[in-house]
Amino acid sequence: MIHNFELSGRKVRLWQTRGESYGHVLMKALGYAMFAPTYPHLEIERRVGLRYKPDLIAVGADGRFDLWGECGINSIRKTVWLMKHSGARRVVLFKINYSAEQLAAQLREAIAAKYREPGRLTLINFAEDISDLTATKQIAKVSADWFSETII
Repeated sequence: MIHNFELSGRKVRLWQTRGESYGHVLMKALGYAMFAPTYPHLEIERRVGLRYKPDLIAVGADGRFDLWGECGINSIRKTVWLMKHSGARRVVLFKINYSAEQLAAQLREAIAAKYREPGRLTLINFAEDISDLTATKQIAKVSADWFSETII
């Protein structure tokens, strides 16, 4: 199924593959709307030649990953791997109505401090009713009251 969004003034078409939830598609759209103004080269689901394919990726002029975004379900193991091996300057995890403090505590315990430089890993937790709040798929910007942010 195709979903047509307008995100930060850009028309963006996202495919919802078989078995993929609309929530996952929506998190990619919201992540794009949040970070495209800061990372104008942000892309959705681009293969980068590593073990994992990011939901959102911004590659800098130097070839390093400026931003790596993961939406929805992903394991602690995967997040640890990303922090150790991706070289991403910033990793953002996107969730909907999730137990943020519990996940943050688990990640702090699992990821060695040397891989968690201040501000490098962030959890964005969208409100339970985010689907209703964005029903028009016209998202000029993500309102601050639609999510909470936890720096890990």
